[in-house]
Amino acid sequence: MIMIMKHHSHPPLFSLSLLLLLSSHSTTTLAQSPAAAPAASATASAVASPAPAPSTPPTDIIRILKKAGGFTTLIRLLQTTQVSNQINSQLLTSNGGLTLFAPNDNAFSSLKPGFLNSLNDQQKNELIQFHLLPQYVSTSNFDTLSNPVRTQAGENPDRLALNITSSGGNQVNMTTGIVNVTLGGTVYTDHQLAVYQVDKVLLPRDFFVAKPPAPAPAPEKTKGSKKKSADSTATQADDAESAAISVKQRHAITWVAAVVAVLVAAFSW
Repeated sequence: MIMIMKHHSHPPLFSLSLLLLLSSHSTTTLAQSPAAAPAASATASAVASPAPAPSTPPTDIIRILKKAGGFTTLIRLLQTTQVSNQINSQLLTSNGGLTLFAPNDNAFSSLKPGFLNSLNDQQKNELIQFHLLPQYVSTSNFDTLSNPVRTQAGENPDRLALNITSSGGNQVNMTTGIVNVTLGGTVYTDHQLAVYQVDKVLLPRDFFVAKPPAPAPAPEKTKGSKKKSADSTATQADDAESAAISVKQRHAITWVAAVVAVLVAAFSW
């Protein structure tokens, strides 16, 4: 009997131990679950905020021409004259935009040999500015321009005139009085800058028409010249007076001779 009672007393102790173990595991799990929440929240926040989009780079005329290809000479002139920096700066500050007529390398090679080397720095700058219009012009708007069209080289209608004719944008022709040029394809346009290829270099008349000579400065009147002029006037007056005296003397001599002749005649009788 005693052995049987001892055998049946073990199961309640085992059940109690098992219950305590399960309770401890459940408490540990509940304690850990709140700590995992911030990590999930941080991950959601990182996904919700996208990376900032890169800003649009400013327009660079040299990059545009290099990408198009075939404009090596024009690029060199734009850089040596620093007109490329001027164009990029104007595009940032101007609302009207710009239009560039871009001669390709074949157009420059058709020039008279040594022509570019014969130009000084000021003339090279004027040549590039003559290819720039201080406004954006689309291919369909060339027929709205008034001739002569103003370029950035200046407004002299005789030496820097550029006349443009267009038939509804289908064909655009230009003349400078030296060359006739046809507008080719569009190299680049972004509604602020338009770059059009041309088959010839736009040569202004300013390079080929002789400039009128500058008027000679008027001679300055010095004190010496004034004195000389006064002396000359006085001399002329003296000469006139002497001439008058000589005439009077001749008349007197003639009168005396006549009187003597009369007296001689009277005594001879």
